[in-house]
Amino acid sequence: MKQNYELNPVNTLTSVDQLGNKVQINFPPKRIVSLVPSQTELLFDLGLEEEVVGLTRFCIHPKEKVNSKAKIGGTKNFDIEKIKSLQPDLIIANKEENYIAGITELQKYFPVWVSDIYNLDDAYAMMREVSRITNSEPEGQKIIKEIRTSFSQLRTSDFGRQTCAYFIWRKPYMIAAKNTFIDSMLQKVGIKNVFADLERYPEINPELIAERKPDFIFLSSEPYSFSEKHFDEFKEFYSKAKLVLVDGEMFSWYGSRLRYTAKYFEELKQALNA
Repeated sequence: MKQNYELNPVNTLTSVDQLGNKVQINFPPKRIVSLVPSQTELLFDLGLEEEVVGLTRFCIHPKEKVNSKAKIGGTKNFDIEKIKSLQPDLIIANKEENYIAGITELQKYFPVWVSDIYNLDDAYAMMREVSRITNSEPEGQKIIKEIRTSFSQLRTSDFGRQTCAYFIWRKPYMIAAKNTFIDSMLQKVGIKNVFADLERYPEINPELIAERKPDFIFLSSEPYSFSEKHFDEFKEFYSKAKLVLVDGEMFSWYGSRLRYTAKYFEELKQALNA
């Protein structure tokens, strides 16, 4: 059930987003545009199907509901004029997945709430505030509780000193390093990131893989869609590493999809130890 709030006479609610921006929101918002796939799914899971009026072409979950919504382009090249035509009273964005120039332009016309997420605590904080500003706190609390419970039951891995390199892109070859949500998820799996000394998403050359000698090379399903056809290519980098295709959504989506992540990590650990 939606909660009611005491509002000022013009029916606005003030929020501070994860970049520290103060955002004045018409409350409750009736026309929401989401620029981030994982946060789009969260909005639907909060029960806001009618309120969501626009999303990106990369917003693919929930599959049975996103197709009926207006598409406003990609996460890095959204169509500002199309967004204006939708007249949103709230836009949900992300510092990493969107681009600053576009966000700054949208902020001239609409309330834009921007997330900035590096770990589970950041994800919980985002979900709490997004559910608050959309008048769906009970639903948000339920989702957060479910995620917390699943991760509390995630068994400590027995990988010891085993390591991995997590690839997100090909040509140029890019990996996930420290200060990323992906790296924080690798820590939950219990496996060490061989590039934890580098920042964010650096480009690397193949020779560096051989130098770091990872036990596993994780090839993610997104943003680059790796498949088994790339195995021979990566075996040439360091033949002793075990190549593993991993579900990028489980490592990088920080919304309500996290309800399924702990279970996936348990299954992945069993596969890696097999």
